[in-house]
Amino acid sequence: MVDLIRMTYGSGGGSGSNSLGMRPMQARVYEARAAQFILLKAPPAAGKSRALMFVALDKLENQGIRKVIVAVPETSIGGSFKTTDLTSYGFHRDWKVDERWNLCLTGEENKANAQKVKTFEAFMDSGDEVIVCTHATFRFAFEEIVKKRGVEAFDDCLIAIDEFHHVAASDDNRLGEILRRLLNREQAHVMAMTGSYFRGDSVPVLRPEDEAKFRSITYSYYEQLEGYEHLKSLGISYAFYRGRYISAIKDVLDTDLKTIVHIPHRGSAEAFDNKHNEVGLIYDAIGEHIGQDPETGFDLVKRPDGRVLKIADLVDDGPERDGVKSSLQKEILGPDGKRDDAADRAKVDIIVALGMAKEGFDWVWCEHALTIGYRNSLTEIVQIVGRATRDAPGKRHAQFTNLVAEPGVETTVVADAVNDMLKAISGALLMEQVLAPNFRFYRREDGDIREPVHIDKEGRVNIGIGGLLEPPTPRARAIVEDDMQDLVAKACQAMDRRVVADDVPPEVATQMVLTEIVESSYEDLTPEETEAVRQDLAARMNLIGLAKRHAEGSGFEEDGEESKGKAKEDSASEDGPNLSLMNMVKRFINVRELDIDLIDSINPFREGFDVASRAFDTPLLKNIQNAMVAQRIQMTEKEALVLWPRIQRFRRQEGRPPNPHSEDPLEKRLAEALAYVRAKKAEAARAAAE
Repeated sequence: MVDLIRMTYGSGGGSGSNSLGMRPMQARVYEARAAQFILLKAPPAAGKSRALMFVALDKLENQGIRKVIVAVPETSIGGSFKTTDLTSYGFHRDWKVDERWNLCLTGEENKANAQKVKTFEAFMDSGDEVIVCTHATFRFAFEEIVKKRGVEAFDDCLIAIDEFHHVAASDDNRLGEILRRLLNREQAHVMAMTGSYFRGDSVPVLRPEDEAKFRSITYSYYEQLEGYEHLKSLGISYAFYRGRYISAIKDVLDTDLKTIVHIPHRGSAEAFDNKHNEVGLIYDAIGEHIGQDPETGFDLVKRPDGRVLKIADLVDDGPERDGVKSSLQKEILGPDGKRDDAADRAKVDIIVALGMAKEGFDWVWCEHALTIGYRNSLTEIVQIVGRATRDAPGKRHAQFTNLVAEPGVETTVVADAVNDMLKAISGALLMEQVLAPNFRFYRREDGDIREPVHIDKEGRVNIGIGGLLEPPTPRARAIVEDDMQDLVAKACQAMDRRVVADDVPPEVATQMVLTEIVESSYEDLTPEETEAVRQDLAARMNLIGLAKRHAEGSGFEEDGEESKGKAKEDSASEDGPNLSLMNMVKRFINVRELDIDLIDSINPFREGFDVASRAFDTPLLKNIQNAMVAQRIQMTEKEALVLWPRIQRFRRQEGRPPNPHSEDPLEKRLAEALAYVRAKKAEAARAAAE
């Protein structure tokens, strides 16, 4: 099992709450409480639900809001918005939701749509202030109430939409259409919250003109993890299986760790039996199923060493599942009324899920998220990783493992298996970007007296880069400020043979491919705007890899032996290999002047692929390489132009042109580009002579 990514946090120690009981992110949001439209982008477990409570209570008391409507994507998330004690921690008022108006907890959501709408209407006519329901119930209720009373029925209401990435700007997204109506009328307040702002498809969440109305607040995964008291490191890994995934379960499932196992989607290539039988086989791999706890509904499985594990089966969608879900959500309290950590941690050992226990699911003790099979949705990967990244006493490390089919000769279509494997690696690369600080790059000139790395009051890490083309227009600046997470996601999804094969120079990835992504995402950008956005994107994707490479002591070819020795000396210091992410970045930039040429000289896709390749035995690696050769991509004018400076450099250094028969695949690709250029020149000469 290979750790594709391992990050260490907490160099600054834990971040406590302020005098009002607010964690840093919540305090940042509360400062923006006067805004009519608030868009909060923060990772899972950051405390978004409580951030809403603070803002909503201020709007009810001081901003003329009469109703708060909280909409969540599924009922299991509704518990996050139940009545909450805030005054004991310093706030002036508690968050109170009458039990009958939390439709996610009353069972109301299981009733017919007409009944749910009737209950919602009763709330609107009541003197109570807060209702919690699903996105679907809010859509139905909104449409029915608007028919009878008009959209003005929602004037002076705060509409809070949790897991906002379920909204889309397309006309056939009903929640998105409702949101636009509220924004255009400008009489309601809106707070949108998400832990994953990209949808994973080509449809934007908000139209640019709508997003411009929001006060946007971003709290990065890095800021959250850096401020944790207990959790200090996170690993992203994957493992291979041959045949059926059940054969590898014993190797990847450490039953001493609190684990959520996500079995494959039905209909996927990895699913080999009906879902109940697959769960049974996982139990068999663990030990002997000896019964069920009558109080919680958890299955009891005895390991070979005699220890009995409590396993929550969320795959079984029968009537017993509601009891299992309720047992999971019930927090075990001590005599003082606060959570009994030891008892609550011991409540359950493993959760097995299918299509559940992802976004909004709260099990703070989860140490390992084991996902079986490829996931096409990068949003889903981020949400699953978020299940393991909650801070809890005694929890020092969290792990995400993706168990995937090994591409090999027995696979029906080797090329397809290789592409699936690249998708898994691209998901890990995206997580590395999601877990990184919120970087802001600026052009660093000679004699610049600013610190090369400094953090501003918004939590952004400002880094100077020599030769960087800064955004030349307000439009380009807005893209760099607001859209980079989406562009990074698109870049990670572009991972295929043309960016990881042995014959691909780094410039093809950092210049040609990233330029194509920017150009396809935005119409009518000038070449200068496109290049500024591309450089920012390349810097984001490569900075962490550059810093890691330096921390590991590998150095850079052009640095010479002295730099390599310095890197080794640094990596052997008292911090050892567990340097925190920010320390790695700072050390790297302090040793080396960062410039755009260095950034463009590294292929971020290839770096991830090389790490993943450490898990392959020689025959398997050869199969993968052969599959990539079979997918050889024809030379294009764009690629030839990108490679031309490298061809000239090769000629100067070697005193000869690149050889098309070389054993070095990169030299062969340069020779192909040179042949392409010569052929095009000859073609142009013939055309001119006619």
